[in-house]
Amino acid sequence: MNGDRQLRHSEIREFFDRIAPERENWIGKNAYFYESDAAYMRFSVPEGLSVLEVGCGTGHLLALLKPSRGVGVDISPAMLEHARAKHPELEFVCGDIEDEDLQARLKGPFDVIVMSDLVGYLDDCQALFSALRRLLAPRGRIVIVYYNRWWQPLLRAGEKIGLKMPSLAQNWLTTDDLANLLDLAGLQPIRREWRMLLPRRLLGLGVLVNRLIAPLPFIRRMCVRNFVVARSRPEVVHPPSEPSVSVLIPCRNERGNIEAAVRRLPRFAPDMEVIFAEGNSSDGTFEECERVRDTNREWDIKVIKQPGKGKGDAVRAGFAVARGSILMILDCDLSVPPEALPKFYDVLRQGQGEYAHGTRLIYKMEKAAMRPLNFVANRGFAMILGYLINQRVTDTLCGTKVLWRIDYDRVVANRAYFGEFDPFGDFDLLFGAAKLGLKIVEVPVRYASRTYGETQISRFSDGFLLLWMVVFAWRKFKAL
Repeated sequence: MNGDRQLRHSEIREFFDRIAPERENWIGKNAYFYESDAAYMRFSVPEGLSVLEVGCGTGHLLALLKPSRGVGVDISPAMLEHARAKHPELEFVCGDIEDEDLQARLKGPFDVIVMSDLVGYLDDCQALFSALRRLLAPRGRIVIVYYNRWWQPLLRAGEKIGLKMPSLAQNWLTTDDLANLLDLAGLQPIRREWRMLLPRRLLGLGVLVNRLIAPLPFIRRMCVRNFVVARSRPEVVHPPSEPSVSVLIPCRNERGNIEAAVRRLPRFAPDMEVIFAEGNSSDGTFEECERVRDTNREWDIKVIKQPGKGKGDAVRAGFAVARGSILMILDCDLSVPPEALPKFYDVLRQGQGEYAHGTRLIYKMEKAAMRPLNFVANRGFAMILGYLINQRVTDTLCGTKVLWRIDYDRVVANRAYFGEFDPFGDFDLLFGAAKLGLKIVEVPVRYASRTYGETQISRFSDGFLLLWMVVFAWRKFKAL
């Protein structure tokens, strides 16, 4: 460590040692601010994970995340003295996180690495991000929380009049700056969020503004808090392999499409199974599924009857009996060609994404594949939902969805956050993947006209349900 850097870090250590006795008082004094921060962090970091917090202070945030293993690192011995006394169930390590010797002492891997209000004090963010990447589990995430640089004058004023905890002079980085530094360090930003327009409760006004106004497009860029979530770049984590696959085909009154679904399905993985989840049809679909199973012995085919109604119920029933490492959904109307499934497989196999779904709105469609009003509504609806979940989405209603079994199990484990909300079966997985911070990738497909049966979608009644989905997503993703 050179002399200038050593001097800066000594000043930082002495400063935080000095304010350590008052840190919990400042948290209490600005309870609404810290509660709002913690609410979004708990949304982003499910309970029961292994968590490393760098710059943990007195361990307040780390304890709120309820990790299975929680490790806090801080440069201030006085801060950690308070942390150990208040949170004996957590591990705390004292030292300078930019010191390579300290980095070598930390024993990973960690599911999540949290840095809250730390990056402004770092000498070399890129070098630290690169070092921390090596401590991440294969599906691990780094979560960075920092202040909006445009708030610097107001925050300084708040310190002078005793409304905000004191701080030292520091770097002020935007989410674009952080995304660039993460990319240089071999990390891939997945999600950015801007929260809290009013950092005080103000007799309930702050709560109202932060839930209804702060999340709006453009306005959200003025919020005081910035969040960035990143994962290791795919080439670092996912060497090419050939995992097993389960292709689930929900089917109700689709008798004429059953045989074609199997006949057209390519063998793109060495170990594949096909699961027909039949939905109590009136046209003999179940019997046709059994016939196709019995006459195509070269395929591993399962046929089940779903216990309830709707596509969501069929997906849950089918995935419950699936054995593949990668789970796929193929709609039985075959409007998304079975021949396109290898593209989805490669997205996951090569690590380009962790959740892949089709988009029918890129290529030219077959005539009468989608009515003009449906096309416009789908486009508008997808734009709104993409903004709400903070990932690019152009076609949320395409039925082809693909994810790793291990991630599906995590979605199921966190399903209580959303509850039984999905009347379509398309949003349970999408919302679950977005909440977990999975990298969502769209795969353009050519949308074909249905050749057998009739669509089971009603433009108007289902349109009202889609509006409800927008309100629901706002509540669950923005109005936290």
